[in-house]
Parts: sequence; structure tokens; C-alpha cells
Amino acid sequence: MPELLNILLVGIFLPLFPMSMVFNAILENVKPNWLRVILFILWPLIGLLIVLNSNLVTPDWLLPLALSTSFLYAIRMLTLREVNQWTGFLATSIWSLLWLPITQGSDAALLYSFAIGMSVPLVLLVLLATGLERRFGAAYTGLYGGLARTTPRYAGVLVAVVVAAIATPLFPTFFFMLGMVVETVSSKPYATLALLLIWLFWSWAGTRLIQGLIVGRASNSKIADMDITSISFYSIVLIALMVSGIYLAGVIL
Repeated sequence: MPELLNILLVGIFLPLFPMSMVFNAILENVKPNWLRVILFILWPLIGLLIVLNSNLVTPDWLLPLALSTSFLYAIRMLTLREVNQWTGFLATSIWSLLWLPITQGSDAALLYSFAIGMSVPLVLLVLLATGLERRFGAAYTGLYGGLARTTPRYAGVLVAVVVAAIATPLFPTFFFMLGMVVETVSSKPYATLALLLIWLFWSWAGTRLIQGLIVGRASNSKIADMDITSISFYSIVLIALMVSGIYLAGVIL
């Protein structure tokens, strides 16, 4: 029983359904931008800290549950219109997959690297959603379109950050997914299939998010575009992510 309670506790921070609902319920009620940023950075790290200091023994049913949780939230992303909620569901789907390297006995430094590399693009999305709220009053897809014409610099950064978040090359989540697919293809074919489907749904949901914001009829209102300082900040972080992704590739593959 203590082992099960420990798994239930960790399942809040490294999401396992239904404990996964805790994070999204908290996110929905957290309004200050800086608190959201802290939430996205610390949440999976707390889960890893508990796991790595508790000698947790993972039962056989845990990995299928983690994959099912990730798959469920990946599908749900297709129907979401609010950017912060979309980001929260992506975070839940991504963090659930940290159970794979945990069950494989990966070392602590690698696990923390995975968690940070996965979470940084989500933090950037939180900041970009705040920019939408400031410019338009809300961060919903389909509520306004044509950002590629009205705010081209902002639109370009948004596309780059979404691409980083949904595990495309050369970002850390891409190499994490590729490494997990390689690790499971011979020993756990069902996990490989689940990972590929989850990856597909992330890409599909990301495409829908971009389509709902970037293309379409542009507003006639004069909207302030992203300034050069902000562009430089996002560019530096994205480049750092690509460098760290390439480094992780050498460790994982």
C-alpha cells in the first residue's frame, strides 16, 4: 500500500490519469504569468525528485497507464482553442512519457535534462499566450486570424516555438521521442506504436493551433508587433534548445 500511495503522489507531477487532472485544474486557476512559468518549470522536477529519492519500484501496469495518459491528452489537444489550456494538455502528454526512461533506469542527470528540455518550449508558449491576451484580450484560436500579416514577427516566433514544443528536429523532445522509440521497438512494440501515434497527434494539434492563429483573414486594427529585444530573447532560447537537443542526441542514441 505505501508503494501504491507513492505512485499516486508521483502521478500528480509525472501525470498518470486521473491524477493528471490536478495540474490542469491548477493551471486554469493560476492567472499571474510568472506563476504559470514557475509551474511549468517545477512541476515535472518535483515528480522526478520524489522518484529519485524514494527507491520507487514501478509495477508492470504503470507504463501502459503512462502511455494511455499521454495518448488521451494528445487526442484532446485537437479540440482545444484556448492556447494556455492547449499548452497545459501538451505538458501533461509530454511529462507522462518521462515514466519510460524511469522504468528503464536512466540516471538522474539525464532525467532532469529531459524534463527541462521538454518544459522550456512550454514556458515560451505561456509567454506568447500572454502576448496574445495583451494584444487581443484573449488567447483563442479562430477568434482572430491572419497574424502572419498583422504581426509577422510575432507569428514567426510563435510558429518556431510551437514547432519546438511538438518534438520536431533538432529540439530536445524530438531526440527524447526518437530515443524512446529506438529503446522500445524490440522489447515493447506496443509502446513504440503508442509513441508514434502520440507524436502524430502532437504534430496534428500543433498544425491546427498554428492554422487557427496565423492564417485567415487579417484584422484591420493596428496591432503592435513583437519588438526586436523580445525576438532576440526567443531566438537565443530556441538556439540553446537546439544545441542541447544535439547534445542529448549523442547521449541517447
